[in-house]
Amino acid sequence: MGENATESTDPTTTETRPTRRLSDAGVSIWLDDLSRELLGGGLADLVANRDVVGVTTNPTIFASAMSQGHLYDEDLAALRGTDVEAAVEKITTDDVRAAADQLRDVYDRTGTVDGRVSIEVDPRLARDTEATIAAARRLWAKVDRPNVMIKIPATVEGLPAITAALADGISVNVTLIFSIERYRAVMDAFLSGLEQARDNGHDLGPIGSVASFFVSRVDAAVDAALEGVGTPEALELRGKAAIANARLAYAAYSEVFSSDRWRALEAAGARPQRPLWASTGVKNPEYRDTMYVDELVVAGVVNTMPLKTLEAFADHGIVLGDTVTGTAEEAAATIAAIEAQGVSIAEVTRRLEEEGVHKFEVSWDELLGTTKAGLDAAGA
Repeated sequence: MGENATESTDPTTTETRPTRRLSDAGVSIWLDDLSRELLGGGLADLVANRDVVGVTTNPTIFASAMSQGHLYDEDLAALRGTDVEAAVEKITTDDVRAAADQLRDVYDRTGTVDGRVSIEVDPRLARDTEATIAAARRLWAKVDRPNVMIKIPATVEGLPAITAALADGISVNVTLIFSIERYRAVMDAFLSGLEQARDNGHDLGPIGSVASFFVSRVDAAVDAALEGVGTPEALELRGKAAIANARLAYAAYSEVFSSDRWRALEAAGARPQRPLWASTGVKNPEYRDTMYVDELVVAGVVNTMPLKTLEAFADHGIVLGDTVTGTAEEAAATIAAIEAQGVSIAEVTRRLEEEGVHKFEVSWDELLGTTKAGLDAAGA
């Protein structure tokens, strides 16, 4: 390791632990998980000892939380006779509100930047703009906390919903972004939303937004395609697509958020829509289990990690300074080399978006099923 290496020999020491060094490098650490168990003290511990400053949720996380243990039994008993979808909304918004309250000090301390908790609109609405807008407004009002973010998928139909929500002063986490082209459309939707919010008389300062750019799923899909090609050149490129794609996303972010259009909004008090690295759990056990954290360090971004990845990084994560700025040319060359093997990144990312929406729909159905079973058992 070079002279700039800062790997700690004592990760339990506050000043030298990997998560603190990552935070000091300008990366906001968010937890991609939420459960009643975490709300019972685990989240506070992660804030204190793992430098966590935000939480993201999705239908898969809630389905998992609801299916384990008996921490929701009392709620389900109280909701007997309630429509199952209304019960799901009540339980999930209660959990998100509780998490937001626990992170309110972080929100205040960081000047509304962090301390955010995200909740997703019903994924079955991903192709319905007006229904997504209505759901975003309802969830925002229901949680009723300034540090909540409403997650809206970056589908074509989701883009105008992102703009409309922001125009209403609603903070938005844009999810399921895989391609650079779609990411540019998301940033345009963000700027349009803030322009409308400004014109509507909203204070732009508290309106937060992140753009959740998915990482590991790209490698999983591209690696499978490269293995299908099977040549030594193709196999050598495995594990390189996702980081290259994310670094190109950051280059696009740097371009947009240095534009005159952005500067006008910044002068009016707006904060940038930060890139958020999502899907950062490593799926291939042959890869370093913190690679999607180590290789995507740059000030002003968020990395949301599942608990397993967070604990791995806390144990042996490496922070060597900025690993993103100035890498666009190399990243573009990597993507070009992959495409030269006959693997279309555009096709991969298009398919990943479709699969992402579908997976969340399946998880939502599982959540509805688990909740219905709980309501039925409570009424038995």
